[in-house]
Amino acid sequence: MAMERSTVVGVFRERDAAERAIDSLHRSGFRDDQIGFVMKGNEDGEGGNDRGSHAGEGAVSGILAGAGIGGIIAAAASLLIPGFGPVIAGGILATVLGGAAIGAAAGGILGALVGMGVPEEEARYYEEEFNEGRILVTVKAGDRYQAARDILRREGAYDIEDQGGGREMRSSIGTAPTMGTPAATGSIRDQERMQLREEELHPHVERVQTGEVTIGKEVVTEHQQMDVPLRRDEVVVERHPVERRPAEGDLRPGQEIRVPVSEERVTIEKQPVVYEEVGIARQTVQETEHVTGEVRREEARIEREGDVPIRGTGAMGGSPRSWQEMSPQYRQRWQSRFGTSGGRWEESEPYYRYGHEMAIDPRYQGREWSQVEPDLRREYSSWAQRSGYSHDESAWDRFRDQVRESWDEGRGMRRAA
Repeated sequence: MAMERSTVVGVFRERDAAERAIDSLHRSGFRDDQIGFVMKGNEDGEGGNDRGSHAGEGAVSGILAGAGIGGIIAAAASLLIPGFGPVIAGGILATVLGGAAIGAAAGGILGALVGMGVPEEEARYYEEEFNEGRILVTVKAGDRYQAARDILRREGAYDIEDQGGGREMRSSIGTAPTMGTPAATGSIRDQERMQLREEELHPHVERVQTGEVTIGKEVVTEHQQMDVPLRRDEVVVERHPVERRPAEGDLRPGQEIRVPVSEERVTIEKQPVVYEEVGIARQTVQETEHVTGEVRREEARIEREGDVPIRGTGAMGGSPRSWQEMSPQYRQRWQSRFGTSGGRWEESEPYYRYGHEMAIDPRYQGREWSQVEPDLRREYSSWAQRSGYSHDESAWDRFRDQVRESWDEGRGMRRAA
């Protein structure tokens, strides 16, 4: 079973392109201790890769200053490796090459790459590229292997798969030619590259004041009514017949009995009391706003004059287009559909690529989706491991539609070819 890949290696012809790639890796979240680079130096410890006229720029700091490559500049070192001569290394490669166990004693560049998990046959290829004056950039990417590889390739790197250095692949590492494309009989000469770019939507959120709430108080008058119980005296005159009997003394005219009579009356007193408290506070709530915008991207236009044969995947519609050509289109489509949903393109990309590649696999030609889906689902795990992707058995149902979409489009391109 193929080992899952975790270390990405990119080969650069120019130092400026390598520096841009390292800067892009930083902006994508890769740390200094994941990134490394190595380039040939001259006897003074300075970089000599096609830059002989810059011998007066100074040592390592002069080479790397202003490149925007963060803490790697602090880790840059000038090393002398037997069989290679002086080299300039930074980041994780400086650490590995400078170690007694893996450095010069264990084979220099070859030993360092093998120690980082690169298969020995591939490490030999990169060592030869280095010997020819190329610059190597490595990334210990873990489960972000494809993301790191895409960044390096976007900045102009090549690796063992596309042989961008213009040299024939060693016979012991040969690969089969792409279906429908004649195998090359000689090495590619005078190869030139053009980068294709595209725009992406990146929303920026800023806080603006939309209003203000003020709480004050004022006095209002209202009519209030209430019932108050009051007591008052009343005089009751009672007469009782009595048994007649002699009275003492004479009649006394003018005799009186006085009984005071009183009552309760209401007086009103006003007193302020607290009947309610009003407070004001501010809280933040989150809502989702859908934003749209037009983005542009560059596409390659191939023109020819006269009877000029053109080979290569996707050239002039002669054969199905490679995943490297199709990936930007699928990514743009994914961005417009799901870019605001919180997902990541790196999660969907393996499934788009799987459907695209299986659509041109001879084992599945002439069969409908309903017939091949069980086989595709069963084979996905081993394909993901061979291609350097992590795999979750339960994720197929979530990404099944992406596989189906690229499968259908891949079959359409094959029929058109």
